[in-house]
Amino acid sequence: MSDGRLSVFKTYKLYVGGKFPRSESGRVYEVTDSKGKWLANAPQSSRKDARDAVVAARKAFGGWSGATAYNRGQILYRIAEMLEGRRDQFVREVAEAEGLSKSKAAAVVDAAVDRWVWYAGWTDKIAQIVGGANPVAGPFFNLSTPEPTGVVTVLAPQKSSFLGLVSVLAPVIAAGNTAVVVASAASPLPALSLGEVLATSDLPGGVVNILSGKTAEIAAPLAAHQDVNGIDLTGADADLAKELEIAAADNLKRVSRPPVARHHPETETHGAAHPQAVDGDGDDWSADPGTRRLTAFLETKTVWHPTGALGVSGSSY
Repeated sequence: MSDGRLSVFKTYKLYVGGKFPRSESGRVYEVTDSKGKWLANAPQSSRKDARDAVVAARKAFGGWSGATAYNRGQILYRIAEMLEGRRDQFVREVAEAEGLSKSKAAAVVDAAVDRWVWYAGWTDKIAQIVGGANPVAGPFFNLSTPEPTGVVTVLAPQKSSFLGLVSVLAPVIAAGNTAVVVASAASPLPALSLGEVLATSDLPGGVVNILSGKTAEIAAPLAAHQDVNGIDLTGADADLAKELEIAAADNLKRVSRPPVARHHPETETHGAAHPQAVDGDGDDWSADPGTRRLTAFLETKTVWHPTGALGVSGSSY
């Protein structure tokens, strides 16, 4: 092979409806590594791209929410398998995006793969911890069962470009929702590459849609969109989160807020201390995720059913 061979640079695209379109606007922006070195041009999504992603997510919701929990778990596990096969690629992309050494980036990617497996195992168990039979005064069975909220906008963490992304996305779809993901603005490449994995992992098109660009520009129309049922504000700063929460109230979206900064009196130099919403990277993404994010976008449906005449003589059935 000639030493003068030209490199084939990767063209990163959005992932919408199971396909890989360029941005409707034709815009791109430069993505650089932690030292300012150019890595790639990423598509800069427009309002039209956001609307298209919502349409795709809504179209996919019926089939995905109607699939058995066991089947959803199989597909999430398949995503982990596919990621494992492309481990070296993601290690390189995460190292470049977050300025990590190869060994630290490898640990992040391994944790992200394990996170998919974790949530794959939860898909057919979550109903047992948030649903069940309720005691009532009367001759009725009263049963509560969780159901997915619908289409959820997910603002991915700005600094944790891969493990943080997986940690906020996987529980949304594990619970049966469909998602429109706004990738980290500065480090979108791992998210866009994840779209390539999802496209070949048995996940129906439209269940996950991935957009890149300016977070505030994309998130605003999504927060106000009447066909979006929930929004995770993890990747929004305090000011943007407040604006989006106000917009989301118009159709009573479920809102998952960014974590609240803890007050440390020893670090205060003056004035009163008030906890402030912080970027989602305030989370420790390597910690046990628990079930908080699994239940964030679930609704509870309660059914009453008459028991019939139950007594010493037995059921009237």
